[in-house]
Formats: sequence, structure tokens, C-alpha cells
Amino acid sequence: MITGLSHISLIVPDLEAAAERLGRVYGLALGEVRVNQQQGVRLAYVELGNARIELMQPLPGNAPLQRFLERHPQGGLHHLALEVDSVAQTCEALAASGVQPVSAPQARNVHGEPIAFIHPRDFLGALLELEEPHKP
Repeated sequence: MITGLSHISLIVPDLEAAAERLGRVYGLALGEVRVNQQQGVRLAYVELGNARIELMQPLPGNAPLQRFLERHPQGGLHHLALEVDSVAQTCEALAASGVQPVSAPQARNVHGEPIAFIHPRDFLGALLELEEPHKP
């Protein structure tokens, strides 16, 4: 079922400014900036070896993430993502325990792999993403 930590995701108002600060202050390098139209974000990762930091900037029209930035103008922690062998099988097993994903079953990450989000009420107050490992 759960095989590891994939990433911690931060919403930022300006991806380039966030990348510059992470590099200047922490010596962290941001990878390629990509767009996930389905999720309505521009995003990039800092690779840390055993996990990643994901920076997401909402695209115009992404009301949920725009509201997040209205409440947190400097950005902030949005969700954490756990790797699973199979999103479909994990969601099925969780459903047997009364946990239902809040995202559509056909949701995909920027690499095209299946993902699902679990409501914070079902994961100790934190938004949880389930993600199959990236297969280059």
C-alpha cells in the first residue's frame, strides 16, 4: 500500500521568486518548471534524494488555490504526498475503512501517473495526496 514519502507541496504566489529565495538562502536548486493544466498549476520540484519539495503556483482560474493564497499571501504548506504501489488499490482499501478520495479518480500528476487526494478530516488534519512513483 504506502511505500514512502514522495513530496511536501508548498503553494507560492510567484514560482520564480520562490526558486530564487530557495537558491540564495538555502542553496536548493529548482528543477524544470512544468504546467499541469488538469490541476491548474505551474510547478517544479527540489530533489532531495529521499523526497522532494514541490512548489506550485496557481494558474489564473484556479479558485481553490487562489483562495489559499488569499488566506496565506506569502504561500505555505498545502499538502504532503505519499507514494503507493497502486492509487486505485489504495483508494479501494481506504474506502473499506470509510475514507473516500476528494479528487476525481482520473486525476493525474504532471508526469501522467494516477493520483488521489484524501480530505484532511481523514488524515489527522492534513491534506494527503496518494501518488504512484514516477516512471521515467
